[in-house]
Amino acid sequence: MTREEKSIVIKDLTARLADTNVLYVADISALDAETTSNLRRACFKAGVKMEVVKNTLLEKAMESSDNDYGDLPSTLKGNTSIMIAEAGNAPAKLIKKFREGNDKPILKGAYIDEAIFIGDDQLASLASLKSKDEVIGEIVTLLQSPAKNVISALKSGGGVIAGLVKTLSEREG
Repeated sequence: MTREEKSIVIKDLTARLADTNVLYVADISALDAETTSNLRRACFKAGVKMEVVKNTLLEKAMESSDNDYGDLPSTLKGNTSIMIAEAGNAPAKLIKKFREGNDKPILKGAYIDEAIFIGDDQLASLASLKSKDEVIGEIVTLLQSPAKNVISALKSGGGVIAGLVKTLSEREG
């Protein structure tokens, strides 16, 4: 790879890093072609972009980026693939599910909304993170609950009052 080609790859990686708040760094080495193909298909279905990258080029792209990746560049040893997604927990859930039948991918680290996670032992906690949409859904549900209770009470109370008024008016007549 020429110096110019490397420069182009670094610029491209830097631009992609700037466009995402979710970056996972994983090791998929020693996976055979069929298993790697299955992983790529699973990534596509889950909305996760996966790409094998050269460590030095990714490290330079991280340095050029406006994001602070902390100790994440220190994990760039051996074979490295990056996973980029919209939801912070999507790659973790994908890795966890995929590892039910395989030893890999191994999570090296992750960058999610300025938070840095280092090591494969972080996988369970990352998979349990709630996505932005899940949190918004829970908040909407919580906000709707009191309003539904008030409306329900008013409806049922209105029926009782109407029944009392009707009964009282019948007694008078």
